[in-house]
Amino acid sequence: MSSLPLPPDLVDGLGAGRATPIGGGDTAAAFRLDTARGPLFAKTVADLPAGTMAVEVAGLRALREHAPGLLGVPEVVRWSDDGIVLEWIEEAARRPAGADAAFGRCLAALHRVHGGAFGALEPGLPGRIGSSGLDMSPTDDWAAFLLDRRIRPLMRAAVEAGRIAPRAAELLEDLAPRARELAGPEEPPTLVHGDLWTGNRLVDVHGRNWLVDPSAYWGHREADLAMMLLFGGFGEECLAAYAAEHPLAPGWEARVPWYQLPPLLVHAVRFGGGYGSAATSALLRLRG
Repeated sequence: MSSLPLPPDLVDGLGAGRATPIGGGDTAAAFRLDTARGPLFAKTVADLPAGTMAVEVAGLRALREHAPGLLGVPEVVRWSDDGIVLEWIEEAARRPAGADAAFGRCLAALHRVHGGAFGALEPGLPGRIGSSGLDMSPTDDWAAFLLDRRIRPLMRAAVEAGRIAPRAAELLEDLAPRARELAGPEEPPTLVHGDLWTGNRLVDVHGRNWLVDPSAYWGHREADLAMMLLFGGFGEECLAAYAAEHPLAPGWEARVPWYQLPPLLVHAVRFGGGYGSAATSALLRLRG
């Protein structure tokens, strides 16, 4: 029986002699495990809604299966409803020259992976974004999926939590008739990371890019690009390399505020602060 500060079902049999705490975000406890097979990454998250870890595992496995060779996705070593053990990534102290452009090209290749319908990667997986449950059943209608299954439910949650003024919900309904225009030209369902901020893209000591901590689903690639732009950290070289490999539809920059509404509303619900105001500002920009 393990004496490590991790559930036994995650570490028993791995030969782990030490678990060193490392940064794990705002809800997770993360560790470097020193094992007989080398270092591994482990994290646990308290009070996860049922199925949440299964969604992350499905995303990691889908991304690992389809990512181009130069883009790494860690192997899932073991997982349970409360935590996960992954291949260890030795991060570089500084991103080397060319890493941003390489990431842009790799992401463009990943976004050429298409599925049969928008929604969950696998039947039966629960739909979640942050702490909110969402309908991820398959659909052919991306514009309606984005508005009715993501933006509207998250707006309701933010208003009910007092994180955003009710006026924002009114602004959203003013824009709702333009949902198809705001979602952009139709594209096939695309494998998206789903939470692509700079902290979920790593570069290792060999200069290889990696994707971690996905909320992957079959969606629209502009959702990943909008998330990348929301918090920054990817650089102009990255976006230019992406566009050269897989050009975006005209007007995509004008659609960024629409695609940024889900993450802004999630952050408003979870953290408050200025995220509600940022979501309202996005709606006002779209209204013109």
